[in-house]
Amino acid sequence: MFSGILNAFKAPKPEPLPEPDAKLALGALLVRVALSDHRYRIEEIGRIDRLLARINGLNPIDAAKMRATCEKLEKQAPDTQDFAHLIRETVSFEARIDALEAMWEVVLADGVRRDEEIAVIQTAQEALGLSQSDSDAARSRAESEM
Repeated sequence: MFSGILNAFKAPKPEPLPEPDAKLALGALLVRVALSDHRYRIEEIGRIDRLLARINGLNPIDAAKMRATCEKLEKQAPDTQDFAHLIRETVSFEARIDALEAMWEVVLADGVRRDEEIAVIQTAQEALGLSQSDSDAARSRAESEM
């Protein structure tokens, strides 16, 4: 009887996370950029949801679900370079530029650029095989998008 009561209080085992693909890797990088300054703001969360919806053709609910999965992946995640390499190896140059632009949109979402966020973007930019001028152009497009 006592073991039955204890079993009733055990938390159910969480479902295993999916193996990251380029879409989930980008989502996890967007979350990582937002979390890098230890301030996960509603503006950043909303921007991530809109980016995931736009990039992946999702409705708002599915985009939020994808973000939740990406948040879990980010917690258990490999280095930023590993996510970026996954993207680099599986998508076109233009898609890598778009990924960097999306990261810049997250940085700019709350109106404040923090060193920690910039450091994540620089690491991702290098791992994506993109130049500083590519990053500058992506940032400019993100600023005009905002």
